[in-house]
Amino acid sequence: MTYKTSLDNLAKGITIGVTILFVAILIGQFSIIKDTGWAVPIITTVTLFLIYFISFAFSPINYEVSAQHLSIHRLLIDVNIDRNQIKSVELLDKEQLAWVIRTFGVGGLFGYYGKFANTKLGSMTWYATRRNKTVLIVTIDNKKIILTPDEPEKFVAHLAV
Repeated sequence: MTYKTSLDNLAKGITIGVTILFVAILIGQFSIIKDTGWAVPIITTVTLFLIYFISFAFSPINYEVSAQHLSIHRLLIDVNIDRNQIKSVELLDKEQLAWVIRTFGVGGLFGYYGKFANTKLGSMTWYATRRNKTVLIVTIDNKKIILTPDEPEKFVAHLAV
């Protein structure tokens, strides 16, 4: 079964804001071409497109639960977790995710994904599109994974079976 993910308002705002900023930078470059030549605008354009594309390509699109796997679908590389490797699945509340810091990842552009940590849960890998409706998956080797399906209770019930 496939579970949809949707961006929360902060992720939508950050995505829209970064998009507008990148477009403004790209348009603004044309005023400096006569002074600097084409090298700087080309390098800047390529860099911004790479940042934007890579951020989009690694953001979670949806989650799929099958009899054998939990799949986190992304544009480039899906993440597959064997269901027999999952030790526990639980819904989290705001208190358990208080004071989370991003250690290496994306914090709002097309979602929240990468490495995060806090004092209560320790190190976690997020494949999330929002900061609520969070589900914690712990694997048998104690890796913590955060997912945010639009229907978290249904997702947990299906995955726990």
